[in-house]
Amino acid sequence: MKIVAAMMKHETNTFSPVPTDLARFTRGSTELPRNEAVRQAYGGTNSGIAAFLDLCDSEGWETVTPVAANAWPSGPVHDDAYEAIVAAILEAIGDGCDAAMLDLHGAMVTQSLADGEGELLRRIRAIAPDLPIAVALDMHCNLYPGIVDNCTVLAGYQTYPHIDTYQTAERSGRLLVQALKGELSPVMAWGNRPMLPHIMEQGTADGPNQALQQRCRELEASGEALMATLFTGFPHADIENAGLSVAVATDGDRNKAEALRDELLDMAWRDRETFVYRIEPLAESLERAKAMDEGPVILLDHYDNAASGGTMDTMTVLEGILNAELENAAAFAIHDPAAVQEMITAGIGAEVTVDLGGKLAMPAIGEEGAPLRVSGRVSRITDGHFRNKGPMGTGVLMNMGPTVVLDTGKVEIVVITKHQEPNDINAFYAVGIDPWQKRYVMIKSRVHWRAGLGELARHVIDCAGTGVCTSDYSQLTFNNVRRPIYPLDLINEPV
Repeated sequence: MKIVAAMMKHETNTFSPVPTDLARFTRGSTELPRNEAVRQAYGGTNSGIAAFLDLCDSEGWETVTPVAANAWPSGPVHDDAYEAIVAAILEAIGDGCDAAMLDLHGAMVTQSLADGEGELLRRIRAIAPDLPIAVALDMHCNLYPGIVDNCTVLAGYQTYPHIDTYQTAERSGRLLVQALKGELSPVMAWGNRPMLPHIMEQGTADGPNQALQQRCRELEASGEALMATLFTGFPHADIENAGLSVAVATDGDRNKAEALRDELLDMAWRDRETFVYRIEPLAESLERAKAMDEGPVILLDHYDNAASGGTMDTMTVLEGILNAELENAAAFAIHDPAAVQEMITAGIGAEVTVDLGGKLAMPAIGEEGAPLRVSGRVSRITDGHFRNKGPMGTGVLMNMGPTVVLDTGKVEIVVITKHQEPNDINAFYAVGIDPWQKRYVMIKSRVHWRAGLGELARHVIDCAGTGVCTSDYSQLTFNNVRRPIYPLDLINEPV
């Protein structure tokens, strides 16, 4: 058999000013990985496309890998970038194949489309109406009928931080293999509830999502469902279907799939209030941090996270740390390519004063860029490359671009050229910082940091700063999301 395996992944924050052109998908290379370069880039890693490749290899099937496109979350994907990625996939399918396995996200919004993945699948169906298709999706998928109606089977992550990317694609791909062999006939039912679960309350280590995802795993393990996925959704997308949804697959029993779907949706709806995040003023957070007598203390700058579309250059929390005179601290990271070049020119050991961060305005939340003048010594310069230790994205090569550490004497500030969320210990080791030795570690993250840095934390303090990943929904103007929706509208029953 001949299988087309491809990746097209982007989580779109429609409030983000960070542009999403084709270059953002190349991650520092001159072009997207295609054909054998896909296997070289992702083979042996904890990624969805690696699972598809391994599954096909185990069956002795031929794989065609037309493209692997993955970009850090940011603003709507430029139409030309989307068309280039889609064209590569469609060309491979048009050349003929027996099935397709697609590693997608589920929350891609383009300049012209609210549902980028659904449009891709519709176009595939236009040229191959009966093609068996397996899809792997992120837990933050904003599910649309265009996705469900145009694939054979799908599966979504059941962990957040997302450490089961490989296993999710394996779940979906294995069901497709069985279908191709005539061993089962998947039927899917899906639906949603009018609720926007807060990202900071979506972690699967505790809270409402822990129980929801455990129930999904139980349904699959017991055989009641071939696949059970609860998508918490991505709330920073002003599109109609943003929010929580469920998809369930059974072996030919649609009524059973619908009943299990409704069970999960009702369970989530009952827990809707526990998905609401309570915000603490920054001054109070930093006072609590200062009172801590042992570290490391994780200071989460969760309003400005590159993995949710943040600019990663807002300075509110770092300014608070500097003004509070917290000592023996590290901050990861400020995205400021111009400051990086300025400090590289100055050289290692140079004493510099730079206007750091604040280079991008954020009109969606009414904020102008606000640089912060910072003085310190250029202590390290690196190329910004490292491989994830894991468990999230194990083995994947990361590229922060040219990177500098600016040491103020109290805080070591990592300044990067390309966006990189700190979710792996090697991000720190790559720039010569051992976070275990720090009393305070400021990171621009929300939940993913727990994957590679969770063991580090003696204490965790959420710091309400500034950014388009704001945890305060009142700062965002939703024009397109379906209404009423909880908690934007305090509704008592699903509509």
